[in-house]
Amino acid sequence: MELQKIILYYGFAPVADPEAVKLWQRTLCESLGLKGRILISKHGINGTLGGPMSALKKYVRQTREYPGFGKIDFKWSDGTGNDFPRLSVKHRKELVAFNLPDEVEVDRSGVTNGGVHLKPDQVNKLVEERGEEVVFFDGRNAFEAKIGKFKNAVVPDVQTTHDFVEELESGKYDHLKDKPIVTYCTGGIRCEILSAVMQNRGFKEVYQIQGGIVRYGETFRDKGLWEGSLYIFDERMTMDFSDEAKVIGECEGCGAATNEFRNCQNLGCKDLVLLCDECAQKPEMLECKPTHTRGRRKDMVG
Repeated sequence: MELQKIILYYGFAPVADPEAVKLWQRTLCESLGLKGRILISKHGINGTLGGPMSALKKYVRQTREYPGFGKIDFKWSDGTGNDFPRLSVKHRKELVAFNLPDEVEVDRSGVTNGGVHLKPDQVNKLVEERGEEVVFFDGRNAFEAKIGKFKNAVVPDVQTTHDFVEELESGKYDHLKDKPIVTYCTGGIRCEILSAVMQNRGFKEVYQIQGGIVRYGETFRDKGLWEGSLYIFDERMTMDFSDEAKVIGECEGCGAATNEFRNCQNLGCKDLVLLCDECAQKPEMLECKPTHTRGRRKDMVG
């Protein structure tokens, strides 16, 4: 069996006809036998796909031919061949649902009003130079931080991405507006927008990690400022950057250390439950409860 891989990627560039791009992307993926999820908007493309390496390489080459998509950073990881149940290609108003489709400014170089991009080594250098003044600000849904986050990071109390605007405008973080803030998320796309949203609301010095947690983890493994496991939006659910990954998650049943999210046994429920292996064997622990982690097992963000 050919080596199976997964790619995670996004690209911000003006898309004049999102419906046409959607049809092109669907036809391309179907011709190559790829599965996964792709979103198209007037601002660009966001996707994660799985399949044979040779097919994914062909997909990357052809996608990069679209004007503005030539510099997309495709992040590769190992797959199983069964990481996605089907192919989904959709046209949406936004690549990430902040409910602010007109607040993001985009040209062929990407988002033009977002925070300054920092490469992983530049992130560490900023912390070395400015110490505890630097604030890491989690740009993901709060449940994702239960199993992994940057050391001493601020984790906003949000269940979905569109909760961020209300959270930022609540005044909770006004004391951070003059501090250097490093936003981070899985692959970088959420922080492209979050950093712009923050700057538009008075945060004066906002950065974002180029390539997100994925690129930082690939660079420093578990020897840097990241702690724990990374939640990912496919059937794997989590990934570690080395065998030395710290387990920071706590079982919702007994409090034991774990990084394993489980699906609620109610098929109509998209919530996840953070459980150790022992508690996961108890049917009552997988029943629908208000205390469940509000994960969304089929959402795609990066």
